[in-house]
Amino acid sequence: MARITIVEDDSLMREELMDILQKAGYEVVAIAGFHDIVAQITTLAPDLVLLDINLPEQSGFEICKSLKSKGIGPILILTSRDKLQDELHGLNLGADDYLTKPCNRDRLLARIQNLLRRFEGQPGLIDGGSFSLDPNTFTLYKGSQSLLLSANEGRILLTLVQHRPEIVSKSTLSELLWGTDQYIDENALQVNLTRLRKTLRQLNLENQIETIRGQGYRLRGR
Repeated sequence: MARITIVEDDSLMREELMDILQKAGYEVVAIAGFHDIVAQITTLAPDLVLLDINLPEQSGFEICKSLKSKGIGPILILTSRDKLQDELHGLNLGADDYLTKPCNRDRLLARIQNLLRRFEGQPGLIDGGSFSLDPNTFTLYKGSQSLLLSANEGRILLTLVQHRPEIVSKSTLSELLWGTDQYIDENALQVNLTRLRKTLRQLNLENQIETIRGQGYRLRGR
């Protein structure tokens, strides 16, 4: 039975959501005290978080970002805020879906079921030492900051993290990116590494990747 945590400050709406989800067969815990919400949710370790945006002490957007940095999800934002910019902001912070209230019961349950199926069995955040990486979305987290990597950047960094502190050869990375260890272009791999370092610079992480002359690359740290 999947466990869902509801974060909703309207007591009537909270009770209605609890009733809907319990009747659908979910184990439901609703948060009624809004101090240190992220710690409460982390302790509960839910399979899905149903999150409002307009909350008494902290914005749901901030909560969403903090939860994602801890590898908690999926997160479905359910809010009365129906502006496109709010939806895009929530999704950019890592929310996995966004619905506006009032919401049709069957639509809500369908979205929840879809998210639970998508995330079932997926690995959580991978520790990169001074950062964490989501191997499913290639989202990189450092403290309260997050950054979405491109597919090639994500594949390279994930491979370096998985092999840390070992050296990853150029042929291994070439096989990873292009399906062959025969260099199509000697500079192609270097171009991708340069792009990755430039992206990592946004979080002051560009020095995490070390070039080992004649051998390949590795991630600094143990």
